[in-house]
Formats: sequence, C-alpha cells, structure tokens
Amino acid sequence: MVGGAGYVAGKHIQEGRNEDAYRDQRLEELEQQQYAAQAAPAAPAAPTGMTDQKIEQLRQIAELHEQGILTDAEFDAQKRAILSS
Repeated sequence: MVGGAGYVAGKHIQEGRNEDAYRDQRLEELEQQQYAAQAAPAAPAAPTGMTDQKIEQLRQIAELHEQGILTDAEFDAQKRAILSS
C-alpha cells in the first residue's frame, strides 16, 4: 500500500511539473509574439477619403447649422452630399 501511495504522489508531482513546463513555454511564446509586434513597424494608416477640401466644407456647413441658417434636414442633406462625393 505504501508503494502505491508513493507512486500516485510521484505521478501527481510529475503532472504538476509538466503543467508548469507547458505554462512556461506558452508564456514565453506570448512574450515573443508581443515583442515581435512591438518591434514591427506600424502599417501606414489607410486613407479615409477625407480631403482637406471636404473637411473645410463640413466645417462651413456646421457653422451655418449652428447659426441657424441651415435646418437639421438641410445640414444632413449637405453633409451626405459632401461625404458621398
């Protein structure tokens, strides 16, 4: 009986060591991935299609809307027209 208990205890300890080794290996892989991601140059931002001219037009119609010159519906229509062009 004593030998059986020793076997079970030894097996349990070895399983714990295997789990520790697997966890350590996994952590090492994740750290390497994070390091590689930080070291890699960032990709350039994709163009949004917003030109300086469109931004200025949006600014102008926003001012007219704030001043009450354009109604909500007129502002929305103008904004859609600028963004769709």
